[in-house]
Amino acid sequence: MRLTAVIGAVALVALQPTLAGRDERATRVEQALRGPNVIKGRAPRLHTLAERMATLKVPGVSVAVVDDGRIAWARGYGDTGDGSRVTPETLFQAASLSKAVAAMVALRLVELGRLSLDEDVNARLTSWQVPPSAAAEGVPVTLRRLLSHTAGLTVSGFPGYAVDAPVPSLVQLLGGAAPANTAPIRIDTKPGTTYRYSGGGYQVVQLLIEDVTRRPFAEVARELVLDPLGMTHSTFQQPLTGPRLAGSAAGHDGDGAIIPGKRHTYPELTAAGLWTTPSDYAQVILEVQQPRRVLRRATADTMLTPVLDGYGLGFGVQETDGQASFSHGGSNRGFKCVVRGYRGRPRGAVVMTNSDNGSRLANEVMRAVAVEYDWPDFKPRERTVVTVPLDTLRTYEGRYTQDGLDAIIAIRGAELTISGPGQPVLTLLATSSTEFFHETGAVPDVTFAKTADGRMQLAAGSRVAIR
Repeated sequence: MRLTAVIGAVALVALQPTLAGRDERATRVEQALRGPNVIKGRAPRLHTLAERMATLKVPGVSVAVVDDGRIAWARGYGDTGDGSRVTPETLFQAASLSKAVAAMVALRLVELGRLSLDEDVNARLTSWQVPPSAAAEGVPVTLRRLLSHTAGLTVSGFPGYAVDAPVPSLVQLLGGAAPANTAPIRIDTKPGTTYRYSGGGYQVVQLLIEDVTRRPFAEVARELVLDPLGMTHSTFQQPLTGPRLAGSAAGHDGDGAIIPGKRHTYPELTAAGLWTTPSDYAQVILEVQQPRRVLRRATADTMLTPVLDGYGLGFGVQETDGQASFSHGGSNRGFKCVVRGYRGRPRGAVVMTNSDNGSRLANEVMRAVAVEYDWPDFKPRERTVVTVPLDTLRTYEGRYTQDGLDAIIAIRGAELTISGPGQPVLTLLATSSTEFFHETGAVPDVTFAKTADGRMQLAAGSRVAIR
């Protein structure tokens, strides 16, 4: 036997336990999905991925896990909606995960001297200008502010365009001109003073890149980021055609039905237009953690430095027990996804789904990964449940409406429940006499308080309603 054959055989034997270990970890993740809460003194309530996909009516899921500076494993589950199985190569809409890739493109142009983070973007915009506004008080809109959602611009997100609907040009979109289906993008808050999520601001970034390079954004992104990172399946093409269309998932509504036309078109490329796979997008995680193919270390550090309210340039950034993480969620019509990684520790995960119910499932998968790989955060929160007197619970009964919230609070047995018109009744558990939560996180935590005029107020997440 030749020496090279012997070496190859030894290497294969050595590799097999490693591959088996990865498969075992992936299987444990699939078998141990969990919600955001675990009740102290009780075993965690676990579900299989298949169970949760069926319950939430999510047809397809794709997952990639990064550990120790590499992709540890990637798997696809369920159906694309076009009659084929989801594989690790199936394309999904990345939705707002597109923003981090767009930020990389812009930051690479900064490194090349084509753009500046802190100059007035109107100095380089030629096809359209950010309109003047008294609200700006003379403070300029800059690339750094656009990428960090602190530029004071309007329009948070975009619904996309049905397959048979006319699609606006970028300038029409920025101006809110027909056939655009969103409002004009304008300054209504002094730049640099407030964090407010603005997909509209990222559309200014798209035009800025196109004006400076005199090339379509999709081409620039391919040259500067996608190709160098080896993201061979990914594209900013909207809509998809040919083999990429055939290899993509179809979007589904919350009842599991395919959305009309299967996929909305998103001309808002920088805000929501990327088609990708979790394995491809994992390369973005790795580049931010170990920059060498696209960004310099100082640039990657800038990307993960919060500007205001925990948002950097393209990613949300937070710190838990001295460990900084970066993350983003994505929500397009029929597609939901989430990404999470850790600064200085090369690990993370990407989960993509083809359902409007996918966010909850994606987060449950992410928690299972967090537990399996012992992440410093994103694990279920341990909650201590207390008993609240029935007389106290009765003071909360009733219907609460305001701020788009319509909640019905009732008592079933000795427990408080919450529901909405036509929605299932959910049991709330108490952590104090005024604070309640749902074990699986189906609704935000609920807090009751009296208003100044003596009315009962319900706060759920960021929304407040009055009885």
